[in-house]
Amino acid sequence: MTPRPYNCSDITACLSIFDSNVPTYFAPQERGDFERFLHEHAAQCAFQVIEVEGQVVACGGLWNCGEGRTSFCWGMVERGRHRQGLGRALAVARLRQAAADPSIQRITLSTSQHTQGFYAGLGFQVVRVVADGHGAGIDAVEMERVL
Repeated sequence: MTPRPYNCSDITACLSIFDSNVPTYFAPQERGDFERFLHEHAAQCAFQVIEVEGQVVACGGLWNCGEGRTSFCWGMVERGRHRQGLGRALAVARLRQAAADPSIQRITLSTSQHTQGFYAGLGFQVVRVVADGHGAGIDAVEMERVL
């Protein structure tokens, strides 16, 4: 369960992971944003994937926001593989990556009410909630962890 760097041949698998999590965890209209991100920003966001038996089943990255802050971006696990430790492995790898950069003092993320507890278990605190902020029925729960 060790993450590896994303490469452009992973795009179809990553989009499939996204699709498996619609509509509970992502709104359908977010797909275009995710696809654009994969084409245009994944490399500069240290985007990573996790493979199981040669199949990409999880992905996520870090967006450098400047001013001592980085943000988890587009983290997800294939829906049928939730609760198998993949999300935790990916999150811990990103936490370690952020902690290795002395210029980073805090990590932020925007998640939903469905995964807020998962991130709370990793030390993130809720700083703001926007009802339906990610789409109908999907609140935007903004969280932060100080390093």
